[in-house]
Amino acid sequence: MTFLNSLIKVPKYQTSEPRKPEQLTDAQIIISPDTRRGNRLPPGQSRTKKWPVLDAHGAPEIDLASWQFEVDGLVDNPRQWSLDEFMQLAPARVYADFHCVTRWSRLDNVWGGVPTREIARLAGVKPEARFVLVSAYDYGWTTNVPLEFFLNEDSLFAWSHDGQPIPPEHGGPVRLIIPQLYAWKSAKWVKGIRFLPVDQAGYWEEGGYHMRGNPWIGGDGERFRY
Repeated sequence: MTFLNSLIKVPKYQTSEPRKPEQLTDAQIIISPDTRRGNRLPPGQSRTKKWPVLDAHGAPEIDLASWQFEVDGLVDNPRQWSLDEFMQLAPARVYADFHCVTRWSRLDNVWGGVPTREIARLAGVKPEARFVLVSAYDYGWTTNVPLEFFLNEDSLFAWSHDGQPIPPEHGGPVRLIIPQLYAWKSAKWVKGIRFLPVDQAGYWEEGGYHMRGNPWIGGDGERFRY
């Protein structure tokens, strides 16, 4: 077996050039605006054709029967959903690129799930909310997201990637996808969100990562706080 053939057998390995948004034939897919850029790689990034696995602690053990997603904080209607209830919410699909702060970018992804806007609508977010703190099943891990990025049209809680369920190592059964920020904001194994009036650093942010994480800002993106 040649080296190239062994790579192609890697799950999710991309064997062709990334599609342009206008090549997609499904008019229902939401197009992330950054995929329309002439150069889809932010400063300091390079394309990978694989789907690397990176996380803080490894995939946690999650009992799907007891999985629960909770919304609280500055909302009129705090909510909880089981996995079955969550996956029955109004779905959407998003075509987006995925940029890791460790300098790789995976272009051309189709995510399926429930839009963050739908969760916010059902919860009734109060006007004073400005930030979202996302919590995950991996040992109390959290990350913070400015509300305007959380509510972007291309942001969603995803349960599928390129038409297949998201595997545990990539954040399944449900992970957050915020395409317009670095991928550490797209929390794996999500268990809930809290709407806040002020910003609150999460796990990586406490360690020095940027509080916002926009890959397109500045000469090398918003990678670190210090």
